[in-house]
Amino acid sequence: MPADPSELSALSHARYFGSNLFLRGLLLAAGLVPYRLRVPMMGRLVTAMGRLAGFDKRVRDNLKLVSPELSDLDPSALYRDVSDNAGRMIAEIYAGKPFHDRAKAAPITGPGLQALEDARAAGRPVLLATAHFGNYDAARAALVARGHEMGALYRRMANPYFNEHYVEAIKKNGEPMFEQGKRGMVELVRHLKKGGIAAIVTDLHAQGGKPIDFFGKPAVTSTVPAELALKFGAALIPVYAVRQDNGLDFEIIMNAEIAPSDPLTMTKALSADLESIVRKHAGQWFWIHRRWKFRKRKSKSGQRAKQASDTA
Repeated sequence: MPADPSELSALSHARYFGSNLFLRGLLLAAGLVPYRLRVPMMGRLVTAMGRLAGFDKRVRDNLKLVSPELSDLDPSALYRDVSDNAGRMIAEIYAGKPFHDRAKAAPITGPGLQALEDARAAGRPVLLATAHFGNYDAARAALVARGHEMGALYRRMANPYFNEHYVEAIKKNGEPMFEQGKRGMVELVRHLKKGGIAAIVTDLHAQGGKPIDFFGKPAVTSTVPAELALKFGAALIPVYAVRQDNGLDFEIIMNAEIAPSDPLTMTKALSADLESIVRKHAGQWFWIHRRWKFRKRKSKSGQRAKQASDTA
């Protein structure tokens, strides 16, 4: 993911520049629509665009992979919910004050809030483990509004033109921001050493991670959040922003602190915690991710071995 457009090939430069122009134009035009109408409008637009990109097929494939775990879900309805939530989230990230006002008004429930306050009182650092669920920036904005200043680790977008204004937008929900990579990790460690709070997304395929069951199938998952929590004595607390039925408001759910043990056990607990809330609100998790790459690679390897055996 080049950080500088000068590192791009001519074709990539043109493709990224053009797509950024389109997206920026779309976001600017959407900004002229009142917030209450803009958010659902973006949900519908992303749903339509996602079908053109084939994202509905990826949702069906992922759902089929974990069946019969979720055999009662309708793949078409799930795609609509997932893409609608993603579109609403994009609109919210760029909305500024209207979104912040909704986030500030969101109730915070669960034992994790007391764990956070206890850790702050004791001078302990805190790692808030979240996921691509609901709108995780709503949780960050809600806690910042209540005086819990925090940083966040983020993954840079592949499109460097889009990434520039995207990062500026998410910074408005709280700083400092740490870009995933060697430099960002160093900055995050310094932040934790000072007793700071940081949010980290835990549901992406992670190189060097461990295969941990998610809906009964192995998904390569980073153990870094647990390792950091153990190394620096940080409270590791799952947090989610659950979108409410009106599509605009949120409830911030902070579950119990993950008990310190070892990185693998703690990461399994985080994964189980996420699975539990996804079961309750399946359409709010980003089923478009290629979350189960580990299983797919193993399947391909098995097919090649079988083919070799058949031809031997």
